[in-house]
Amino acid sequence: MVRIFPFLFILLWSSAFITTKPIVDNSDPFAALAFRFFFVAIGFYFFSIFQKQSIFVNKKNIFESIISGVFFHGFYLGGVFYSISIGMPTSIAALIVTLQPILTNILAVPLLGEKVTSKQWVGVLLGFFGATIVLGIDVGKEIPQLGLIATIIALLAITLSTIWQKKISNNLSLSVNNFYQALGGFLFHVLVIIFFAKPYIEFTKTFIIAMSHQIFLVSFGAFTILMFLIKKDSASKTVSIFFLIPATSALMAWFFLGENFTFIDLTGFLIASIGVYIATRD
Repeated sequence: MVRIFPFLFILLWSSAFITTKPIVDNSDPFAALAFRFFFVAIGFYFFSIFQKQSIFVNKKNIFESIISGVFFHGFYLGGVFYSISIGMPTSIAALIVTLQPILTNILAVPLLGEKVTSKQWVGVLLGFFGATIVLGIDVGKEIPQLGLIATIIALLAITLSTIWQKKISNNLSLSVNNFYQALGGFLFHVLVIIFFAKPYIEFTKTFIIAMSHQIFLVSFGAFTILMFLIKKDSASKTVSIFFLIPATSALMAWFFLGENFTFIDLTGFLIASIGVYIATRD
């Protein structure tokens, strides 16, 4: 069962890109994320009770998990959602965030003491090249400056949070850790709403379906698998699978939304797949 976790993660995480745009089209991005992580926190709270895992743990561990949630669910998702909400092309935002494995490989050596081999570097570069082919960059598209800044912040946030999570991954059970991370994300977006945003949510059928998908399949499903993979493997190996996400998202958009999926996209998918295989094999 554990062997299929990376594939499940890729499918679930990739599907989030399809439902992000409908969410921000019907709500303020920070209000939507506060709404999402309020229910995610409640869900992991009850799941912890079901597993007989106490949430009353060491204050240091609580603080560490909340900080992880602020980076993962706050700065990362907040940056991506906000950038898309102000007109950042989803493909370009995804491409910028796809730089994460490269940054993680660079930082994993000094911060985690991990050894990143030349084979992993070859795989990472192939993966990025394949992802770039799939996404492409339409230079004619106008990129909003604030959207670009927000996406770069998101990239730095998910890179640092992955490394941080690797350092603390053995401190708490997955359910308790996820509870405090979701709580951290919720508190972050509430503070953004109080001081910066004008919150609104239109509870249309589209919003409800898209939000339900992100709560149940992405937050409960994909994110829990990601935390497990980070705990099990090295940070540099874990994040290499992110290169398959743009290609998988493009394939899903073709299947569910009728968007184009060309021979060039297929070529990029295959190159990225080879890169991930090289980077993650023992």
